[in-house]
Amino acid sequence: MTSKHLRWAIVLLASGVVGCDHATKYAAESHLEEAGPVVVVPGVLDLRYVENRDTAFSLFRLLGLPSPPALLAGLQLAGLTALGVFWWRRRRTAGLLEHAAWSVTAAGALGNLLDRVLRGYVVDFIHLHHWPVFNVADAALLVGMGLLILVFGVFGRPAATSAGPSADGPPPG
Repeated sequence: MTSKHLRWAIVLLASGVVGCDHATKYAAESHLEEAGPVVVVPGVLDLRYVENRDTAFSLFRLLGLPSPPALLAGLQLAGLTALGVFWWRRRRTAGLLEHAAWSVTAAGALGNLLDRVLRGYVVDFIHLHHWPVFNVADAALLVGMGLLILVFGVFGRPAATSAGPSADGPPPG
């Protein structure tokens, strides 16, 4: 795949994930907020509207800390920026699976950041019993991070080629 095609594929993948995340959040808000939970698989899965004003797993609440929306959005933006820096440094040496993993992770982070900035909270609606309520962006983050663990853990960090620097210059440090 050429780098131009790869860039378009990454943009389309990320856009699709963010679009799906926000479309499902809109549907949850429109149909579940007033109606209450919808049982999908009894005792296993239901759909319920939740406004998450905390972090994942309600960490701030568990630590007894306040969770102002601006602070949470700032932390999410810092995390997304760090993710972008890591991805940028790997851009020339990363394979297709790694780029897909970075893209899906970034899309998940962006989906929740947009919620936090536009609404002041994140809409969650998927409830697997014995697990906190989550959304498509959370699932994308989990899948993306899992793929990154797979890429770096199972396949190991890809070695730099011994052919020397590329025509674009040496790979980033």
